[in-house]
Amino acid sequence: MSTENRIPRINDPAPEFQAKSTHGVIKLSDYTSKGKYVLLFSHPADFTPVCSTEFIEFARRSAEFDKLNVQLVGVSIDSIYSHIAWVRDLEEHGGIQVKFPVIADLDTKVSQAYGMIHEAASDTSTVRAVFAIDPKQTIRAIIYYPMQVGRNIDELVRVFQALQVADANSVSLPANWQPGESVIVAAPATVEDAAKRTNGGGAGLKVERWYLSKKDLAAK
Repeated sequence: MSTENRIPRINDPAPEFQAKSTHGVIKLSDYTSKGKYVLLFSHPADFTPVCSTEFIEFARRSAEFDKLNVQLVGVSIDSIYSHIAWVRDLEEHGGIQVKFPVIADLDTKVSQAYGMIHEAASDTSTVRAVFAIDPKQTIRAIIYYPMQVGRNIDELVRVFQALQVADANSVSLPANWQPGESVIVAAPATVEDAAKRTNGGGAGLKVERWYLSKKDLAAK
């Protein structure tokens, strides 16, 4: 069976794993059971230029993820010794500390469970994938990048900011949303309620169309 058929989907349970990492043996539930979100990201190989820039940037921005209660976890099919050597080299080169674990997935169990090996791209290397996992151990977002394109860390921070605002307030977020901006409330489900919404029935709402209304969370 092609590994491409095993890619989990949004709102699927995130596959549990137990794996060797640069921080010892870890399990996904080590983090989710403590109420943490998890950003699980794969990279094609150690000592590669694009991945190196990503790891340095993840390390530099780790405090932002910590503030959001997000645990970073890297994974590739390289050995634990290769990971250690690469991390040490990155820390020396970048002048930063890589505080998050990197899984040594030599048996490819984690990569297979998450569909990280795409046969059209490579028979062995993991693609550049990101899985946003919530504390209920549910996959909330999946993002794939081609081998040649590095990840946008600003956007990955924003994804978790948006998920947490959406979860806490039962709202949705518009395009290009940033923290502090207006959010979208659910559209009316009946013709009667749609008419009320556009005829002053949306107290505290910015009604643009019957199906598109926004509000400021500070004003709720």
